[in-house]
Amino acid sequence: MKPRNLKAARLKHGWRQVEAARRLHVSQPYLAMLEKGKRRLTDNLARKAARVYGLSPEELPVPETFTPAREAGAARLVEDLSRLDYPGFAYVRSHVKRRNPREVLLNVLAQENLEARVAEALPWLLLQYWRMDFDWLVEQAKRCDLQNRLGFVASLARRLSERTAETERTRALSSLEAMLDRSRLVREGSFPRAPRNPAEREWLMHNRPEEARHWNMLSDLQPEHLQYVE
Repeated sequence: MKPRNLKAARLKHGWRQVEAARRLHVSQPYLAMLEKGKRRLTDNLARKAARVYGLSPEELPVPETFTPAREAGAARLVEDLSRLDYPGFAYVRSHVKRRNPREVLLNVLAQENLEARVAEALPWLLLQYWRMDFDWLVEQAKRCDLQNRLGFVASLARRLSERTAETERTRALSSLEAMLDRSRLVREGSFPRAPRNPAEREWLMHNRPEEARHWNMLSDLQPEHLQYVE
């Protein structure tokens, strides 16, 4: 969360610094320094500000040295997506901290073998939080060799967005694809899981959609398979 965002959120509520500071349980001079960037906003205070100001989870902090969890476990991923209000997991009672969508997205993409229900939530995640910091997202995806998986998911989300009147969102997702395409990996990958046997691999090679072929993904996932998207 940047200082200007902190101030903008306060002004949106029409609160003076004294009132906002009281709600955040900090002093007014300290809040003034935070809004001017003269003090570092801690993760705990950023989370409190997001809650008090009713901000999007896109404003939640991410670890400075972020490394996706390679073995996060399906249950934890489901809880993280539930906390971001994914309709497919609305029935899940989660008590984990809400995470930034960028963090959740990369954690899911980093799993070698995903449950289909979890993988199918990712295009929704990009459609819902398409204003997230794509520069950071692409940089981290490249660092972890996840650009092809992310590119494939972005392609699915863009195709779904094209069916709506959300032209700004469609342009943003197209831009994300273009950013990732410049570093597209040649080696073959799979999504949401590796083929179980050579026969399945051969079938996917010949029947995968064009988006999967472009991103060198062994996958038959298409927009028609996805639920809860707009």
